[in-house]
Amino acid sequence: MKQKAYAAAGVDIDLGNRVKSTLPQLLASTHRPEVMGKVGGFGGLFALDTRKHRQPVLVSSVDGVGTKLKLAFALDRHDTIGEDLVNHCVNDIAVLGAEPLFFLDYLGTGTLKPHVFTEIIRGFTRGCAANNCSLVGGETAQMPGFYQTGEYDVSGTIVGVVEKSKMLNGQKSVRRGDAVIGIASSGLHTNGYSLARKIFFETMGLKPKSKVAALGNTIGDEMLKVHVSYGPLVQSLLKRFNARATTIRAIAHITGGGFVDNIPRTLPSSCDVVIRKGSWDMLPIFQLIQDKGQVDEAELYQVFNMGIGMTLTVAPESVDAVLAAIAKAKHQAWLIGEVVKGTGECRVV
Repeated sequence: MKQKAYAAAGVDIDLGNRVKSTLPQLLASTHRPEVMGKVGGFGGLFALDTRKHRQPVLVSSVDGVGTKLKLAFALDRHDTIGEDLVNHCVNDIAVLGAEPLFFLDYLGTGTLKPHVFTEIIRGFTRGCAANNCSLVGGETAQMPGFYQTGEYDVSGTIVGVVEKSKMLNGQKSVRRGDAVIGIASSGLHTNGYSLARKIFFETMGLKPKSKVAALGNTIGDEMLKVHVSYGPLVQSLLKRFNARATTIRAIAHITGGGFVDNIPRTLPSSCDVVIRKGSWDMLPIFQLIQDKGQVDEAELYQVFNMGIGMTLTVAPESVDAVLAAIAKAKHQAWLIGEVVKGTGECRVV
């Protein structure tokens, strides 16, 4: 059979259709009763159950996973990338108190490789199922000549919902004397990879499969650890502690910008947050970066999460109860700082 002209130019529509034919089975685990229609339509359909909310506010976010993809390419491991992206997006809306409803993905690549596509989608579905979030659609673009051979890019959009009266707004509720709790990350999550790769692969001369004794792991496996989802934890904490009063005043997702740029988003202009170094157990990978990176320490806390993936600003009298609830949910957490008089900044001391 003669090869089609578009396939000869690098875009195989028939291959794309064959690969996408597996989607209904892959997406079944992410189904919520509000989802309408079938996979493959021009738009994903979701019938919001307005009976659950008096004043529902839809909350959305879009993101990618940055140069963490370079590790996936180097190791030909693509099963974690989709999960990273879902969890990152879930965390971004969780800081407002929002429950995730549905997720859409975008995958752009030069040449579509079925095993890569399937691994990425499995990561999306694993993340969506764990967060009770439906994967309702997406786009896969074949663009030969646009990407380097074997490379691709992914992004995702999430939509969630929160009751207007329960939406977190630290600029209104945070006050001097409040405590800041830090919840452990699994590692780099999805930020700081351009600098981390330079430190590990150029300064230290490591390869992705190099074993590092301090890590008890290869550097590649350590850098591909999945971005933790805090969504289910946040929902359970808010249900328990914010039912009658705003005990949890604000939440910050510690992503790009680290402590220095993310925590100020939750502050009134009259308050600062002071984060105390050494108040939590720093993961070995961050100790390695600190020891070998020749990077100013202040910058490290602006680029990396340094072992803290999310912070909660809470009423001081509730610190012990919130820490106990986090531990019961099998997350590590520490009291790492406090709110003081200031001008809306975060200081790491």
